[in-house]
Amino acid sequence: MHDIEPWWGWRDDYKAEQDSKSPFYGRGYDEFKLTHQIYNYYIHPQWDSFGSETLYGKILYVDYKRHFACIELIGEWNDTLYNDIMYLKREIVDKLNKHYIYKFVVFCDNVLNYHGDEDCYYEEWWDDIKDDRGWVCLVNTFDHVTSEMSKYRLHYYINYGPLFNDMNWRTQKPAYLVDILERTINTQQKQLL
Repeated sequence: MHDIEPWWGWRDDYKAEQDSKSPFYGRGYDEFKLTHQIYNYYIHPQWDSFGSETLYGKILYVDYKRHFACIELIGEWNDTLYNDIMYLKREIVDKLNKHYIYKFVVFCDNVLNYHGDEDCYYEEWWDDIKDDRGWVCLVNTFDHVTSEMSKYRLHYYINYGPLFNDMNWRTQKPAYLVDILERTINTQQKQLL
């Protein structure tokens, strides 16, 4: 797992550690020392810890004018044992939301499992962004992760599933990707009405 690094293709345009509004502002990285682990496996030093023992992330891009953030995750999303959604919500989402970020793209290509619990933090996240026509979209979740999330009815608060899977997002510019996701979300919502 130490070979899986966060997507680097947008780093010419954005670096969270250089963004004074980012929760990771001023963070330094040692490319030669592995310190973070998911269970017994070391992960690449570019991943950021935000309090969880099994889930790490990287803010890949934030556009404050268009009010969106792109975040990549790696590990096991475990709300049952570690309350990972609380850490994600409090340590990343809430801090970005203070700067009027209300559209969140979360890349889950490297989220290996999901273990659910209550949906309170997901509902809170939705309540925080819905008045600004915000949304949360999980991109490229594994089928078993999608299935487990559906057991906890997270689709009431966040967008995920087949419409948002198999996306080759790394070949897109962030703004274009957000436009595609927003059109898909809006079309899906109209069909439900």
